[in-house]
Amino acid sequence: MKSRYKILTMALIMSAFACDLNEEPYGFYSEENFYKTASDAESAVDYAYDALTFLEYSRAIFYVGDLPTEECGPKGDETADNQNLDKWQVGTFNTNRMLGNYFKYAYIAINRANAVIKNVPEGKFEQDLKDKFLGEAYFLRAWNYFNLVKNFGRVPMHTSVVETVSQTAAPMAKNLDEVYDFIIADSEKAIELLKVNQALGRADKVAAQALLAKVYLYIASSKEHNVPQYAEMTKDVATMYQLAAKNANDVITGQSVYGFENNLLSIYDVEKPLGKENIFLLSMDRTGATEGDYSKISKLFIPYIDGATIYLKNPDNTYTKSHDGWSVFQTLTGFYNSFDNADKRKTDLFVATTYDASGVVSAQYPGKIVYPFTRKYIDPNFIGDKTSTKPFLIRFSEVALTYAEAAGPTTEAYALINQIRNRAGLGNLAPGLSLENFRLAVWNERALELAFEGNRLYDLRRFNKVSQVVPEASGITAEQAAFYPIPQTEIDLNTGL
Repeated sequence: MKSRYKILTMALIMSAFACDLNEEPYGFYSEENFYKTASDAESAVDYAYDALTFLEYSRAIFYVGDLPTEECGPKGDETADNQNLDKWQVGTFNTNRMLGNYFKYAYIAINRANAVIKNVPEGKFEQDLKDKFLGEAYFLRAWNYFNLVKNFGRVPMHTSVVETVSQTAAPMAKNLDEVYDFIIADSEKAIELLKVNQALGRADKVAAQALLAKVYLYIASSKEHNVPQYAEMTKDVATMYQLAAKNANDVITGQSVYGFENNLLSIYDVEKPLGKENIFLLSMDRTGATEGDYSKISKLFIPYIDGATIYLKNPDNTYTKSHDGWSVFQTLTGFYNSFDNADKRKTDLFVATTYDASGVVSAQYPGKIVYPFTRKYIDPNFIGDKTSTKPFLIRFSEVALTYAEAAGPTTEAYALINQIRNRAGLGNLAPGLSLENFRLAVWNERALELAFEGNRLYDLRRFNKVSQVVPEASGITAEQAAFYPIPQTEIDLNTGL
């Protein structure tokens, strides 16, 4: 992605984090008049999206969202920081470099979005383009603050572009209501400004509606389950569920571009990133020059087998080529066994046997394959370590599950979850469930449907179940389960904290 952008004189100043306490502005732009033309403004928006593809941010989707859960564990020689995330060694979290980088790059993305929001209105070009660029910037600011609040709770509020060192000391939000009110307002502004326009690596109106539905659901379920800080919010739970259902329904019924794929493997076909399921994902292509332009995400999930090309058998008895990997995210046996043996999300989307080019079995689990691995990140046209695999940030199926959970056991909600289950080869969900049991059933379905997509930790958090589900977290407090601490480096740098 980065190699295609006309960055011009935009300079990201990042070195202050490493060694001294004189913090410099994140994502600072050096030219005040950069936004005179539509082309300039679009480059600035591209620059804001570009922050999402930084190695420390894009990989953290999985390190932070999946690794600390019951889905997977790390390889034995992973860094101490990542081992500590997996083990819930909470005493190390405020100095954890993965968390520190995640925090830092979220604010880099926010500052770049703030620069667009400040400068685009003064540009000398068409209003419809201004609306598009502004809508995407509001979406990106909301997206990144949502990432922050899900992980750190109350955070510093940078509501305008940081242009001087003195502006870096933003105050901490008074409470979660302040953070979420800001996210909701930005999401609503994005919905107002954007149109339905599916494009790889970019957000449109549907992405903004889906984000707002996710935000409302997170508030509602977290407060309902007495998650710390959420329990004190002024938001009404029933109203939040209603608004989550309303915005999810706008996605489901209000457009004709996005929808369900009939075939599970089609969702994750690396050559079809603009399939019906894909509402928002990152733009990474194997032809890129540097990582971030291209992806190595597949290497994280695939085990090392023998360092050679492997072949995966498809449901139609054809074969798909892949490299093997680094064994970073190792599927846990209990999670793998939690899938029904008839579930295609197990039979079709996990690999327990690999083959050679002639179709002869080359490795199996258990054995040479040390864990069954997900097929969600496979690129048969890989170039060395370079692939086009990318995170699935918002999928249509997730929006459908958001609607079902928020709406409760209505006819429409049952129809949506049953469509997801039937696609996976399973029967319908048990009819006549109570509201509480229905929502729990949807929550369980999310674990199966959205596995290894960076969602599981947040589902555990909003249901207040981290310490119940993850053995390594059994001794931590509810507050420690709900939020990581603000990185100590940020506290040292920001006098507002």
